[in-house]
Amino acid sequence: MAAESKIKTKLLKKMGKAIHDFSMIEEGDRIMVCLSGGKDSYTMLDLLLDVQKRSPISFELFAVNLDQKQPGFPEEVLPNYLEELGVRYRILEEDTYSVVKEKVPEGKTFCSLCSRLRRGILYTAAIREKCTKIALGHHADDVINTFLLNLFFVGQLKAMPPILRSDNGKNTVIRPLAYCQESEIQTYSDERDFPIIPCNLCGSQPNLKRARVKRLVTDLAKEVPHIRSSMITALSNVTGSHLLDTDLYDFENFLPVVKAIPPGHGSVERELDEVFDHSEANLENQNLVTIG
Repeated sequence: MAAESKIKTKLLKKMGKAIHDFSMIEEGDRIMVCLSGGKDSYTMLDLLLDVQKRSPISFELFAVNLDQKQPGFPEEVLPNYLEELGVRYRILEEDTYSVVKEKVPEGKTFCSLCSRLRRGILYTAAIREKCTKIALGHHADDVINTFLLNLFFVGQLKAMPPILRSDNGKNTVIRPLAYCQESEIQTYSDERDFPIIPCNLCGSQPNLKRARVKRLVTDLAKEVPHIRSSMITALSNVTGSHLLDTDLYDFENFLPVVKAIPPGHGSVERELDEVFDHSEANLENQNLVTIG
């Protein structure tokens, strides 16, 4: 299957570069690979298994899925798939679905509360299983869309970091697909025919700002085909003296300075909640600076 081999090679090259650029994996790491049953997490696990075989360093992979007790969730799919692969795994069963449905008012999006509940459960599991890293399946499009959401609605030049450490230092989150585009992952997923499990909790909620930003990038890509690659390159090629942040660059003395991360703003907790919270209020109720 030449086509599959070609796309896999491309994705592996991008994953390898991300792992190297951000020092994501170290000797002796035990990595908890979070599986949702979607194309991104399946692809991440599949590629990490290949990286594990080729890597000159030794590390473990431990797959974890959170069964949130959503109605109709096919609980046998992931265990069957992982057992066939021979991957060690654990299924965490927590009825967060009922909590979210009960606590979130009608018409509001579920993602923020759902994210916080999932995060706490996964953090606890990672510590219990003695995992040194938590791997999430966010890709380049997620990085770009998060950057644009922060730019348009929050007033910050901030994207989705490829690696983060929790406030207490006990958990480190990595995103090995940070350089991989969603279209590439979709192609690979289709070729591998992964047993996809759709999310029927928040996936059907319409008119989300993240969806609007995603459509914007898709429309721009029709005119500028390489716009996603260009944006990822831009995010790794920042010129502080050409922005307006006086904490980033000393304009009086024409010298770069190191900007400290505000308390809470660099934490995994805050970042993950912002990533998963698609709610209108979360993006609109920010303190923006008004000019003029």
